[in-house]
Amino acid sequence: MPPIVSVRELRKSYGQIKAVDGVSFDVAEREVFALLGPNGAGKTTTVEILEGLREADSGTALVAGVDVRKDPSGVKERIGVQLQQSAFPENFLAQEIVDLFALFYGRRVDSLALLRAVGLEDKARQKSEKLSGGQRQRLSIAVAMVNEPQVLFLDEPTTGLDPQARRNLWELIRSIRDRGTTVFLTTHYLDEAEVLCDRVAIMDNGRIIALDSPRSLITHLLGRGFSKPVQQQQANLEDVFLDLTGHALRED
Repeated sequence: MPPIVSVRELRKSYGQIKAVDGVSFDVAEREVFALLGPNGAGKTTTVEILEGLREADSGTALVAGVDVRKDPSGVKERIGVQLQQSAFPENFLAQEIVDLFALFYGRRVDSLALLRAVGLEDKARQKSEKLSGGQRQRLSIAVAMVNEPQVLFLDEPTTGLDPQARRNLWELIRSIRDRGTTVFLTTHYLDEAEVLCDRVAIMDNGRIIALDSPRSLITHLLGRGFSKPVQQQQANLEDVFLDLTGHALRED
């Protein structure tokens, strides 16, 4: 099958700064793919080009078969975007917000079914400003799914969430992938990328410097003789926290 996202020699500069410097990669259908890198690596610019929000200087980017540079509006009809921080209209109920965004796409949706899919059916009649951080993130994903996107872009989806909410969102991302949607995410939590992603691309100084499955990248590193000075523990403090407090969400 052809890739759902195909990028070739993508470039974007701001004056003398090469934010994206000849980037090329493919993303397969029904894949969870992450673009990783330090601040200033060029991740955000690359993703914004793919979302049709920013124009590239050169190169090609196809998303769901649409040329982003030639038809950015066509791309927006085929993708969903969840931002790290979403501002929803005040005094709107969660269900009303889903219905509102469906109107923007000219669609009629079962808003309760979408809220059920992200675990928010019982919050349908609650105002968005009263939702917890994790609930707002899930509402953002429900909104991003109103147009039945072929590719769902997630921008650091678990930033600021407690361990229970974070693990719950991981399960939601897996379920979205299992329903046939490709998930393209950015995150600074490398353990998150290792657990969730089929493949990751590591970006620095506007270039992709590595691209493979997390396991293959780790195996390659070990094959070059890498070893940690202290043996890695079998559990960490987050595991202790979840073992003591449970995995269930505790939201108001």
